[in-house]
Amino acid sequence: MADLQSLEILLVDDNKQFRSMTSAILKAAGCRNIRESPDGAAALKSLQDRPCDLAIVDYKMSPIDGVEFTRLVRNNTTDLDTFLPIIMMTGHSARQKVMAARDAGVTEFVTKPFTAKALLDRVHAVIHNPRPFIRTGGYFGPDRRRKQLPGYTGPMRRKSDQANVVELPE
Repeated sequence: MADLQSLEILLVDDNKQFRSMTSAILKAAGCRNIRESPDGAAALKSLQDRPCDLAIVDYKMSPIDGVEFTRLVRNNTTDLDTFLPIIMMTGHSARQKVMAARDAGVTEFVTKPFTAKALLDRVHAVIHNPRPFIRTGGYFGPDRRRKQLPGYTGPMRRKSDQANVVELPE
């Protein structure tokens, strides 16, 4: 797909075979610029050296896991793109794990094992339908609300928000 050719993707997983398989899926879809990192610490260094358009990260890694990586990106005040789309991939699909990733600021979530279609649907979602970002006292990241209420016309309606960041009171 032509729209994916120019994306710079950072793929972060401690399992080399899984990185290779995920990279093959992305390349088959037209992605040409894929960097790989074996853990969150190496991924942060990679982002400091050269930014990317999308990060796809595993949940469980050491020394820095995917949740902590996401928190560090979202709360960075110096040299990282805090608006970076982050897709979390994991075999840990328990509700508390998904909520921890969401609360850290993950943009999308895909459960292992996943199909090529599931992964590419998430990539397309973050690229073609980005969610606005929310900042509160304890959270900065993509709007976590998924449900659209047809009668709601308040300031947080996703389709009508024009700003990148919506400030919410505590």
